[in-house]
Amino acid sequence: MKLTIHGGVGEKGRTCIGVEQDGKRLLLDVGVDTSAPRGPGYYPAISRSELERVDAIIVSHAHEDHVAALGWCLANGFAGRILMTAEAAAESDETLAAYATPQERALARQAPVETIRPGQDFAIGPLTIRTGRNGHVVGGVWCHLSAGGRSLGYCGDVVPDSTVLAMDPLPPCDLLLIDASYGADKVPAAERAAAITGWLGRHPQGAVLPTPLSGRSIELIGLIGGPIAIHPSMREALTAQIAAHNWLKPGIAEVLSRRLASALLWEEGQPLPPAALLCDDGMGLAGPSKAALGQAQHEGHPVLLTGHIPKGSPAERLHAAGKADWLRFPTHPTLPENTALAATSGADRVLAHSCDAATARNLAATIPNLVADLKPGDTIEI
Repeated sequence: MKLTIHGGVGEKGRTCIGVEQDGKRLLLDVGVDTSAPRGPGYYPAISRSELERVDAIIVSHAHEDHVAALGWCLANGFAGRILMTAEAAAESDETLAAYATPQERALARQAPVETIRPGQDFAIGPLTIRTGRNGHVVGGVWCHLSAGGRSLGYCGDVVPDSTVLAMDPLPPCDLLLIDASYGADKVPAAERAAAITGWLGRHPQGAVLPTPLSGRSIELIGLIGGPIAIHPSMREALTAQIAAHNWLKPGIAEVLSRRLASALLWEEGQPLPPAALLCDDGMGLAGPSKAALGQAQHEGHPVLLTGHIPKGSPAERLHAAGKADWLRFPTHPTLPENTALAATSGADRVLAHSCDAATARNLAATIPNLVADLKPGDTIEI
């Protein structure tokens, strides 16, 4: 089995891993790098001739760094199968609306999607593929690929210890790609959560919390005990995520439903509410967060950022100017969690995705068998 890195290893964003076995080729995720300008660095590092030979694309979930280049792939020679969960398929169009060109979005909307379900194995040529819930978002999966007595585990984005979303155990594998978004962060999730609730308690006038629509939004609804507010455009998607009981921890759906039902509604042009205003997309690049962050900046209203801050985004500018605070909300694995995942997998080699090369080298000091210094264009045999 041969792996080719097209993005996301040695860098943050545009996650895309090529897998080849006996002439069959597939891509695991096709993301974009929102920190890069629209152009070669924004899309996966893969040529048209390579895309024309790809038999299938498997999308782990519908966040922009994993799916937003789907239409670009279709516009540049890909004509194979597209596979993802029904929930990811339902969310991907909104992601492409924010991060793809109109032409790319239209191509992705027209393309047929094959639905995959966690726990139900399927095959692409000689590759047997198993998926499981990733604990990161409703509809998000990890992937395990095996052929010829060798196997690959691809985490995509995972949260081993979410209080809201369930994650299934990964099977053993020979090579494991871990989600290293948080690098060497060792702070437990409970400590992070306590810091956020403490911050909100010190800002009773309310605050703007930009957040991705899927995943972190329902995690924050589960965390925040005080009043919350949302943009009306978010209600349908949040309701659907909460209704997807099979993706959630037992009993949490009822709690989330009650809190969502009591949420205030905020729209552009209205005063910012005395509540924790959850507004997507989390970066200020698109969605209601773009207007909410602009209004908060103008009025001096508190802003709390809880996730990745892309370079050049409105969120980064506010944070750099001291007009937004940042407290990480755990929606990716900490170093101890990744160390445990690597040990449990039994993998003799580990790759880190969603982090730069310096971070990977740092992780190699703690995670045995982690191969650092790989970059887009490199290949590795399993």
